[in-house]
Amino acid sequence: MYLDHPTITATHSATEPDRIERLNRVYGYMVGMADHAHNKTFITKLAQLHDDRGTLTVFWREQLTAEEKSFCLKAWESQVGDGTRSVEFSINPPRGASSQSPAET
Repeated sequence: MYLDHPTITATHSATEPDRIERLNRVYGYMVGMADHAHNKTFITKLAQLHDDRGTLTVFWREQLTAEEKSFCLKAWESQVGDGTRSVEFSINPPRGASSQSPAET
C-alpha cells in the first residue's frame, strides 16, 4: 500500500468543492493506468495535482516519462476529468507553496 499521495488543490476549491472530487477521480484513473502498464514508479513521482480553471498542473518529484505523461493527459481528457488536454507539467513546487496555484508561485 502506498501512503505518500500527492497534494490535491484547486483554484476556488472552497466555493467549488467538485474540483477536488474531480482531481481525486483523475488521480485514481492515472494510477490505474500506471498499474495496468506495470509501472510501479509513477505513483512515487507525483507531488501535487492542481486544477486552475480547467487546466491540470501535474507537479512531479522526478521527471515523468512520455508514457507517464500520457497517463495524466488521458485521465484529464476522460469523462471523469475535464474532457480537455489542457495539462501542464512542472517540477515539485517549493515547500510551503503547495496550497497556492501555479500562477501564484
